Amino acid sequence: MKTSSVSHVSQEIVIEKSAELPGFPRVIAEILATIDDPEANLNVLAHLIQLDPVIAARVLSLANNAASHTREISEIRDIYTATSLIGMGRVRQMALVSSCIDYFEKIAPAGITPMFWRHSVAVGVCGEELAFHVSQPVSASIALIAGLLHDVGQLWLYRFRANDFRAAWSHAFAHSIGIEDAERERFDVDHTQIGAWLAEQWALPPAIATAIRHHHACDTALDQPLVPLVHVAEVLSNALDLTGRTENRVITLSAAACRTLGITWNESILPLFGRIEARSSHANAFFA
Repeated sequence: MKTSSVSHVSQEIVIEKSAELPGFPRVIAEILATIDDPEANLNVLAHLIQLDPVIAARVLSLANNAASHTREISEIRDIYTATSLIGMGRVRQMALVSSCIDYFEKIAPAGITPMFWRHSVAVGVCGEELAFHVSQPVSASIALIAGLLHDVGQLWLYRFRANDFRAAWSHAFAHSIGIEDAERERFDVDHTQIGAWLAEQWALPPAIATAIRHHHACDTALDQPLVPLVHVAEVLSNALDLTGRTENRVITLSAAACRTLGITWNESILPLFGRIEARSSHANAFFA
């Protein structure tokens, strides 16, 4: 049964309102475009990072922190040297996370951002680590971005339907139903579909839009490995309580998703849990 107040949200409304948002960071699309390019090298990545002073400053900070543990390296002041020291994978991850967080801060209402991006970073880190662990071929960087953006539809609702969205949250917790169910009652659509529409509008890889769309109902798209991976990443981030959210709830874990990814929940997976917890804690502390 629908709630008495319905604020209909359609694809046309989402796209129209997205025009009022700052432009999605180009550096994200440019970095993703180089992942599978054999011609892309350290120079390309360093050049992309130099175009964004905020990302460049964070990369230099991380590199100098690493360099402080050796007496042979003086202060690092250029991105090329920083990238050589801490590795392309680490720098790529920092650039992607930094870009997403900065974008979240630009489009989210005051007071929402920290809670939102900590969860997003945790799911992104989970997704990236799972990509290294599972049997299915999934790009770690693509998994990171899909995890970071999996709930971006909620940011749209926070921005343009704030009161109704808070009411949906209250309704979900009062009646012990999923937030996506409460959203559909109030908006005729949920944050997963809104997020997918935004990802398409931003011309992100189709796999990312699909993963965003199905991360709460992954069994409907198991033929796309990124879909079950992002689903498991969110469940795992909640189960490990990576963000300490008071409203944290462990959603149902799809057995079919685990089978698709080849995940076995036994003692052999404990090192993965340790890496996820350590990296999530470090990332959230660094970007805080």
